[in-house]
Amino acid sequence: MNVHFIAIGGSAMHNLALALHHKGYSVTGSDDEIFEPALSRLSGFGLLPPSTGWFPEKLSAGTDAVILGMHARSDNPELLKAKELGLKIFSYPEYLYEQSKDKIRIVIGGSHGKTSITAMILHVLKYAGIETDFMVGAQLEGFDVMVKLSETARFMVFEGDEYLTSALDPRPKFHLYMPDIALISGIAWDHVNVFPTFENYRDQFRIFAGLVPPGGKLIYCADDSEVTTVIQSAGSDVKTIPYYTPDYYVKDGVTILKKNYRQVALKIFGRHNMMNLEGARLVCEAMGVSENTFLDAIESFNGASKRLECLAKGSTCNVYKDFAHSPSKLKATINAVKEQFPERRLVAVMELHTYSSLNKNFLSEYKGSMENADLAVVFFSRHALDLKRLPVFSSNDVSKAFVRDDIQVFTEKEELLNFLAKQHWENMNLLLMSSGNFDGMNLPELAAEIIR
Repeated sequence: MNVHFIAIGGSAMHNLALALHHKGYSVTGSDDEIFEPALSRLSGFGLLPPSTGWFPEKLSAGTDAVILGMHARSDNPELLKAKELGLKIFSYPEYLYEQSKDKIRIVIGGSHGKTSITAMILHVLKYAGIETDFMVGAQLEGFDVMVKLSETARFMVFEGDEYLTSALDPRPKFHLYMPDIALISGIAWDHVNVFPTFENYRDQFRIFAGLVPPGGKLIYCADDSEVTTVIQSAGSDVKTIPYYTPDYYVKDGVTILKKNYRQVALKIFGRHNMMNLEGARLVCEAMGVSENTFLDAIESFNGASKRLECLAKGSTCNVYKDFAHSPSKLKATINAVKEQFPERRLVAVMELHTYSSLNKNFLSEYKGSMENADLAVVFFSRHALDLKRLPVFSSNDVSKAFVRDDIQVFTEKEELLNFLAKQHWENMNLLLMSSGNFDGMNLPELAAEIIR
């Protein structure tokens, strides 16, 4: 098979390119800019385009499929050439479905917890020796790739992103995977730039629930009232399976899971992670994994990349990085660290970085999300507002939105670094939360300095 990627340098796209290369396909691609880690990874397998830009001459009647990335627009020269030649054109999720349509598809959906639940499932399946194909949105410990495709695996596990399919297709990605087994972890309004109302956003999960076929399984978080509403869209012949927070306790800074006369010491922590774990357990059970095997495996699970990741650890101070950026994620992550270390003060720093969080009309959704932090700090870059072409707002607007008079707000990273350097870190933890990088801040270096 000869496959060409338009916008091969994207995070998802270059991983799919590598997966097809490992499967034995002939892969070519183009992009007008390619950054790390895609640059090194594509180069390492001989897939890096010799120069940046768009080259219609790369396409011919012998091209079996063209995969279109989000970065490509409708007037892209290579896309126009593909249409002229009558080639088969797929979006990223369409091609993943094409590769998995003869497999049992497991799709993990929800506003939060998708990556962690998918990572837990893959960790357990690897431990149990069950071959599976997969697509996950983060680099996982023990896995060389984020997308794996094979001829032999019976299952394919998808992290089901609700964002748009491509620049030409406004459907959410997880509507295209057609799950045999689906999970919905929670629903909290996000992506306001494409889902302008909460009702519109929630409807995407209602549609997703309705895609599970007769005889399929829909596993859902019954502690979330919005989820319990949308699962009613599932067909009457779909088996709906609720899950709740399992029993656990914290002892000496370690979370212990209690399950059917077993007590399992975990490397992860937080109520939201316990909920994620229970959802993952039920998915694995639906795939034929026994509860004992799941518990044996999950004991060694270290967590997904950037999800409550410990950057540095000292005798009385730890520094954590988390991908949290939405109000529900902030609250869950802050509560997790406070529960795990109740005797330590917590400095929680979050970056407003996404389209939703940088939208002045959305800011009020953050009300109370940082109330359990001993010291709450918000950072945003005016450059990020310019790039996203969003109206400027003030530090006072942030304070009012979070409904916290003592919140510290910074718009320059140097000022934030100086503020953190002045804190006395004994018996205090630092939690850094963002889907970005705090305007290029070296977080490992910061963590090491704080511990010193």
